[in-house]
Amino acid sequence: MILIYDANSPHPDRSALPTPTSLPINSQTPPLIHAATPPLAPQQKITAFRSMLSSRSLRIWSFVHRWTSIVCTAFMLLLCLTGLPLVFGHELDVLLGDAIEAPELPAHQSNARASYDAILNSALAKNPGHVPQYMIWEPDESMLPIVVTAPRPDTPPDDTQSTTIDARTARALGAPPGKGSLKFILLKLHVDMFAGLPGKLFLGAMGVSFVVAIVSGVVVYLPFWKKVGLGRVRIKKSRRIAWLDGHNALGMLTLVWALLVGATGSINTLADLLLDAWRNDQLAQMLAPYQGKPPVKATASVDEAIKIARDKTPSMIPSFVAFPGTRFSSPHHYTVFMRGDGILTTRMLRPVLIDAETGKLTDSRELPWYLTLLLGSQPLHFGDFGGMPLKIFWAAFDVLTIVVLGSGLYIWLSRGNKNKRKPA
Repeated sequence: MILIYDANSPHPDRSALPTPTSLPINSQTPPLIHAATPPLAPQQKITAFRSMLSSRSLRIWSFVHRWTSIVCTAFMLLLCLTGLPLVFGHELDVLLGDAIEAPELPAHQSNARASYDAILNSALAKNPGHVPQYMIWEPDESMLPIVVTAPRPDTPPDDTQSTTIDARTARALGAPPGKGSLKFILLKLHVDMFAGLPGKLFLGAMGVSFVVAIVSGVVVYLPFWKKVGLGRVRIKKSRRIAWLDGHNALGMLTLVWALLVGATGSINTLADLLLDAWRNDQLAQMLAPYQGKPPVKATASVDEAIKIARDKTPSMIPSFVAFPGTRFSSPHHYTVFMRGDGILTTRMLRPVLIDAETGKLTDSRELPWYLTLLLGSQPLHFGDFGGMPLKIFWAAFDVLTIVVLGSGLYIWLSRGNKNKRKPA
């Protein structure tokens, strides 16, 4: 066989091709003339490789999106459904008759302020035999401090008693919604599914899976977006395709919000572990001089402790006081947690340790970066820093996310019907 090679061929490496003299000639066989097909040019090879790689990558991303979505969808629906009423937590209390409102007072009393010691004594009188654990000021209810008491300083949270006090008169107004309330049930389902720390960590893993599902969903949607346009819904196609298009369009609409809430929610599930790390590290360092000393009876004034904390952090206001023997203090101290006074700094805290016997400042330090990250993520997750307009915005995107999750579940469940319609 003779190969006739065109010397004018545009192939970039002609020297690599066989020459006519290097091929055997069979005189018994009529000569056949073949036109050599030049291999792909380097740029064409790169394009073909990228196309193959892109197709393979798309299949991988599609697999990741499908299974991360399947894993987390049921739990994300639970979190969205329980989180929706919690966005309107105060309004829910009012609706159910569980809200405690400050009573109307005569004009000459409306600006009065009771001492912190009087507020504490009022709560203890309401719960004889108890000791104080915490005094808390909610950001939007500063006139209604909550005093948490219990039989012992280390009593678990579920066995404590909370009392709301009128900050103007130090009068006990009642107890906030307890364990039997709808709000408590919704909150426990949302936070840990009544499973404690394992439940929190499990939901955190589901949040990570949700974030991966969102990112992989965007990657899978990009080729379709470039082909037919962003947000297009083909309503004239089959019902399944219309649902798929709607799922993709709403997914892109809720993309940033869902990523934000999913990521910050996962961070918040680590709160117990991060707080334990702080207690064993920074708090232990601040309490080192008291190591081995016997517990003391708290004789210092709460008013004096808060005054010292204000002087130490003049740009901040009290968030809560942890009394001696509780999780966020020591057997020898009041820990006054001061907070920022801005919209986005409401949850940013700084602890100030006050000797409960002498009333003197022991130490105060900025929280480590991991707690700053945790606290900074909370307003972005709860959407509670912009009043009612932001609550409505958060609720609307919560509902849209429920639709995205539900439509994704429908698309996956309807895949069997699609396969049945295929011809044999």
